[in-house]
Amino acid sequence: MRWIKRIVVLLVLVAIAAALVWSMLPKPVPAQTAAVTRGPLEVTVDEDGRARVHDRHVVVAPLAGLLGRIELHAGDAVTEETVVARIAPMASPLLDVRSRKELEGRLAIARAQRRQVLSVVERARTAADYARQEAERGQALAAKGALPTAERDRRNLEADIAARDLDSARFAASVAANEVRTVEGLLARATSGSKEDVEVRAPITGQVLRVFTESEGVVQPGTPLVEVGDRSRLEIAADVLTADAVGIRPGADVSIEAWGGPPLVGIVRLVEPSAVTKISALGVEEQRVVVVIDLCDEPGAWAALGDGWRVEVRIVTWKGDDVVTVPLGAVFRAGEAWAVFVVEDGRARRRLVELGQRSGAAAEVLSGLAEGERVILHPSERIRDDVRVEPR
Repeated sequence: MRWIKRIVVLLVLVAIAAALVWSMLPKPVPAQTAAVTRGPLEVTVDEDGRARVHDRHVVVAPLAGLLGRIELHAGDAVTEETVVARIAPMASPLLDVRSRKELEGRLAIARAQRRQVLSVVERARTAADYARQEAERGQALAAKGALPTAERDRRNLEADIAARDLDSARFAASVAANEVRTVEGLLARATSGSKEDVEVRAPITGQVLRVFTESEGVVQPGTPLVEVGDRSRLEIAADVLTADAVGIRPGADVSIEAWGGPPLVGIVRLVEPSAVTKISALGVEEQRVVVVIDLCDEPGAWAALGDGWRVEVRIVTWKGDDVVTVPLGAVFRAGEAWAVFVVEDGRARRRLVELGQRSGAAAEVLSGLAEGERVILHPSERIRDDVRVEPR
């Protein structure tokens, strides 16, 4: 019994000593990990944008007089024959010689502008026909494998842009023709001495976007009355930092979100050449440039989207289909290079990596990491090289 008691006491002492030694050993540091994966990667520029009607026109008072109450409201449909407003002219300005001479000169200018716009329409029609033929030829060649897909897409984009330019030229032609009709009517009244009301008609077929002057009253020449436009031709305008706009090219894919409906597909049509200075919410001066985006979905998909509505756009500046990526939260600076902590045999190993393109959540790995390895996300100060870690 004496030896049994001694053995028991010895075992207890050994257990206590082992517990003390184990308690003094450094414990593994808990660390959140993620895997290095291979797959598609998109680099995007995310900004707020605004929907706007591509072609719009402000109808102004052609002469001084008494404006009757405008019965139109925002959203009303108009055609080129719709009477937007009626103005009772003042007798003296319409009957004196000087006013008639001014109207004759204005009519000559309006007719010259109409001829100029018609020539622009013909050029735009010729360019659109040529671009459409090139796109059809590209489709046939691509189907036979004789033309790269990128070249086919480029021809399709040029055909779409040419068609939109033709629509804009026709819009300008309608506005110019309306100006000629308006001045001809004013000149006829000045010559005949008529005191009938002057009818101001809509220059295009579309919708009323805004009514500037609703109540009747005296107006001067050039007073804005209503704004009209074709709401079926919406585009998105996004203010982008010039540093980000450098990587945006016409034809880039765009995702349009947060407008109240499902995401829409768009394509960059134009990066405007001139930037403006704006003040950010933090009071910092920023140089921004407008990126114009065309909607690619059918009009029914964005029928609820209106002029001036806020949207969020994600413009794709780079895309890779088979890329080794690492979460951006695992990457940190090590001098002039990038580094990560890789989990190897339960320990953290610092490793230098070479990165390529970077998105908001992941980065392309050019060298230093292999697919399937696990890296530590957001390493704290306790994570050091060769430290034991407990992945979670």
